[in-house]
Amino acid sequence: MVERSDIEAVFSKELQWIKDDFLKNKVVDVWKEAAYRGCWKSLDDAPFTLLIKDSGKLTDHTKRITNLAKVIYDQRQENINLDFLIAGALLHDVGKLLEYEYKDGEFVKCDYGKKFRHPVSGALLAKELGLPDEVVLIIYAHSHEGDNLKRSPEAVIVNHSDFIDFEIKKALV
Repeated sequence: MVERSDIEAVFSKELQWIKDDFLKNKVVDVWKEAAYRGCWKSLDDAPFTLLIKDSGKLTDHTKRITNLAKVIYDQRQENINLDFLIAGALLHDVGKLLEYEYKDGEFVKCDYGKKFRHPVSGALLAKELGLPDEVVLIIYAHSHEGDNLKRSPEAVIVNHSDFIDFEIKKALV
């Protein structure tokens, strides 16, 4: 079972960038609930993606995206909400804990994951657990599901950071 302390340890550096303690705790709550519902024993067991063989850990991908988002934030002069940006970056792929399962020696989409891709399941869970709509939008809009929406600046940053990481990983295979 994944504990709060496990999540806080994995994302210790990135969680510190969220100044609002309520939001920071909600981010941890969402990861914990997703791990519980998806029956994950460790966050480090979940793969980054099923689209690339041996893609690495979801947690490593999440940290890369969050760090890329922070670097972009640090270079911008506009009024971008750092708390929402970091919360959204940390949660953008949390739905993969509900989309994937380990079955017969490999990671596959579970029945729920065949119905709802991770942007949808992650956004629904975040909304259910009381995260602000601004963060829910980042989660939902980080992938192709958001292509027909007006993304917030924070959602644009997470969307592009995610695709940068994915395309680099794909190019290296």
